[in-house]
Amino acid sequence: MKFIEVPMLPIVIPFGVVIFLLSIWALRSRGGVTLPRASVAAILGIYAGGVLANTVFPIFLRVGTGFYDGPRPLALYLVPFADYGIEDALINVAVFIPLGGLVPLLIARPTWWKAVMIVAGASLAIELAQMATARLALGGHLADINDWLTNILGGIIGYGLFVLLTRSKRVARFVEQFRWPARERASSQPA
Repeated sequence: MKFIEVPMLPIVIPFGVVIFLLSIWALRSRGGVTLPRASVAAILGIYAGGVLANTVFPIFLRVGTGFYDGPRPLALYLVPFADYGIEDALINVAVFIPLGGLVPLLIARPTWWKAVMIVAGASLAIELAQMATARLALGGHLADINDWLTNILGGIIGYGLFVLLTRSKRVARFVEQFRWPARERASSQPA
């Protein structure tokens, strides 16, 4: 059986661009496109592409038929903290610190539980993508409850650092220009 590696860049770069464009569209619908906010959209697109590149790839397809149909175990680990190295834990925490710091810029009324929910959802999407690519192709990663938990911890740390840094009035004033505005509501009052 012969396999070929799916090229990463033709998937990751358009993915990041789509995230950026969707972010700009969301900003535009809120009536708040500014250079600082657009820079947050760009950072989000680059971050999303980088996370995709490092969490789902490499992916290998079988030459001729594409998907791999041979025997293999389910690529899912559900036992917390079993055979989980400190290096893996630290990497997974570090990868999600930026997302925890981006959440309060992206949502109108950030709270710690909203940040946890967004980070947990993003991490779950990654773990499901890893499980799918490992099942359908020969993906290079496995879905692991430990990765999910440490990603959430990283997001919480990132959110906490953001809150801590913005306690300074000077930093808070600077950061305010990067925050995305709440969605504008159409007035129901007659003009």
